[in-house]
Amino acid sequence: MKVTVSRKAHFNAAHRLYRKDWTDDQNENIFGKCANPHYHGHNYELIVHVRGNIDPETGYVMDMKVLKDLIKSEVEEKMDHKNLNEEIVEFSDLIPSAENMAVVIYNWLKPHLDQAHTLSVTLYETPRNYVSYSG
Repeated sequence: MKVTVSRKAHFNAAHRLYRKDWTDDQNENIFGKCANPHYHGHNYELIVHVRGNIDPETGYVMDMKVLKDLIKSEVEEKMDHKNLNEEIVEFSDLIPSAENMAVVIYNWLKPHLDQAHTLSVTLYETPRNYVSYSG
């Protein structure tokens, strides 16, 4: 029987949506205020979903303390209060949109999970704008 467990986390980060090979006008036309050369920030909400079979010995799909610690080390400590464009190597040549952020977070977490588990991440950039990625 497959069950999904989820853990919510929070971090704050700044970013700028722009292409280095475009002019400022092109970037502003596509990305609007998000292309501000002085960056802007968000209070991100992250929900990590792990799906798998319930272990008959523990009753768990995954120990939530382990998931909490994994999110803290692989996401919160890397992204919280950071300038994503400047401080996260994955975004040196990748626009740090919510879509790309969800993929990067997934890629950071997935190698640490049991191979039998499936992973999906939901990232809220604002209370009304969010993305989901599941590999």
